[in-house]
Amino acid sequence: MKIFQIILEALDSLIANKMRSGLTMLGIVIGVAAVIAMMAIGAGVQNSITGQIEGIGTNLIFVSSGNQQQDVRNPKPLTLADADALADPLAAPSILAVAPSVGTNQEVSAGRESSRISVTGVTPAYANVANETIAEGEFISQEWLQGRSAVAVIGPDTAERLFGYSVGTIGETIRIAGTPYRVVGVLEAKGGSGFGSQDDRVLIPLTTAQSRLIQRNVRDSVDSIQV
Repeated sequence: MKIFQIILEALDSLIANKMRSGLTMLGIVIGVAAVIAMMAIGAGVQNSITGQIEGIGTNLIFVSSGNQQQDVRNPKPLTLADADALADPLAAPSILAVAPSVGTNQEVSAGRESSRISVTGVTPAYANVANETIAEGEFISQEWLQGRSAVAVIGPDTAERLFGYSVGTIGETIRIAGTPYRVVGVLEAKGGSGFGSQDDRVLIPLTTAQSRLIQRNVRDSVDSIQV
């Protein structure tokens, strides 16, 4: 009996203070909705970051010269000899593949479309090490690497930006710093956007990048080695 009396008194209080009760309920609803929204946003961001990391490769290590903890003046650059040493199965038996690379931002154009895009010089091993999948065409081959060929593999966003479509661009010509390159492959989309997008970039043979785009004081120097 006492419980029913309490319930009746509570209902009477709510009816007598409709405005206060309504505002209280509204505050509760808004608070719960805000918490749910924040949890959903957090989960979405986490899934996005996880997806990008998995797209790049969860067992990937980047090797670069210098020291991240200390300011080292004029660090000795990495070279292809360092990559060869890491690829030695006797010296480093746990390393499955090694992919040296050099990178730069260049003006890339096709027809009237032009944009400043990340251009990376890579070897054929890069596809396996960086978990790259070709959606159309083929990846950089050993023949193109040895011949310093003017060929390019482009990301799907790059294809859309330069040509207006990502399918059917094989054989098209793009210009990197004014030099023509033939498109031989289009990468599978990895997702992500903004600075450093994995879908908006150009890959060319490492030897081509070293001889045509990036002039270094040390012969055969590379920016990083991925293992």
